[in-house]
Amino acid sequence: MSTTTATGPAQGSGYRAVLGSPHVARLLGGTLIGRLPTGMAPVAILLLVRAQHGSLALAGLLGALYGLASAVGQPLLGRLVDRHDQTQVLVPATIAASTAFLLLPCTGPARHPVLAALTVLVAGLATPPLEAGLRALWPHLLPDPEHQRTALSLDSSTQGLVFVAGPLLASGFAVGAGATTSLAATAALGLLGTGLVVTASPSRAWTPAEFTEAVHWMGPLRVPGLRVLFAALIGTGVALGAVNVLALSAAERHHAGWLAGVMPAALSIGSMLGGLAYGRHAWPGAPAKHLVATSIGFTAGWLPLLPDPAPAVAVLGAVLPGTFLAPLLTAAFLTVDRLAPCGESTEAFAWLIACIGVGQAAGTALASLADAASPLLVAAVPLAGAAAALWLLHRFNDRLSA
Repeated sequence: MSTTTATGPAQGSGYRAVLGSPHVARLLGGTLIGRLPTGMAPVAILLLVRAQHGSLALAGLLGALYGLASAVGQPLLGRLVDRHDQTQVLVPATIAASTAFLLLPCTGPARHPVLAALTVLVAGLATPPLEAGLRALWPHLLPDPEHQRTALSLDSSTQGLVFVAGPLLASGFAVGAGATTSLAATAALGLLGTGLVVTASPSRAWTPAEFTEAVHWMGPLRVPGLRVLFAALIGTGVALGAVNVLALSAAERHHAGWLAGVMPAALSIGSMLGGLAYGRHAWPGAPAKHLVATSIGFTAGWLPLLPDPAPAVAVLGAVLPGTFLAPLLTAAFLTVDRLAPCGESTEAFAWLIACIGVGQAAGTALASLADAASPLLVAAVPLAGAAAALWLLHRFNDRLSA
């Protein structure tokens, strides 16, 4: 990896020390802005299709295609970053994704769904791996291991803002100026965020490691511990992907339309609070042990939602699993950082993000099928996904600790 960037560990400890370190606030902020399209695009696509009198089914399929394409593209682009550098990959990827967002209204999705699908596919595949790239930079920005852990906690905690602010921004632009403007804003924010990252000196100076032998075709997936972790995080993603369907189903049963938006937001807020609390202290034990402990809490947190509680209780119930989500992800990122082969950290982090994304898509589909069979079964989907992740992490914890 690179040899550059931070001038040394920040003095003191905690979030103030981390945010006060050179370039940290800019890179964290730029990554958040650049990732807003991930939260905006599915809603903006849905609103565009409906505005052009397309069916809800078509809108849902295009939104799902974007999510899956983004998940597939992350490790592919991550591998390119590890072979070249951040600037050569992030800049063209962002330009391609933003161009696709701008062109999508011109395709006329309702009249030309195949052309629209191809455009959405490009937008998803070209989603720049900003999140993975930032995590590859942390060891160089913050040489102190404790500061790295705090930064990862802050990083994981603030990611929830993407999925709270993103849909709100997409809806706000659509209501105020139309669905086309919403997609234009999605493109602009992607360009702005990536621009903030790639013009920062740590990103520009980051260089890939020199490989003395041919890279294995499996990349980081050849490491047994990483395969276990990534498989487990698909289960975590299933739980997250089921939340929107669970919230919508509960909103319809209780005639409380507000619940469809507030319940997922409550999960994100819980994640932010839990992540900030986790990052303030040094917890005993290795990250692999933290994975199991936080996964237990994440799984147990879904239990109060099984009996279909009243809306206010459901909102509070959604906060519970959320409080363990960011700590779980932080422990996962620390584990990846420790297990990833030299020179392949960006791809390894991208695989983690991709597996969560695949799980989210599967969770949404499973929850939709469960709701069609019996609305009360929907709450079992996130519990099942979280439980599967817990079983894998506990059963194969020795591989994560190796």
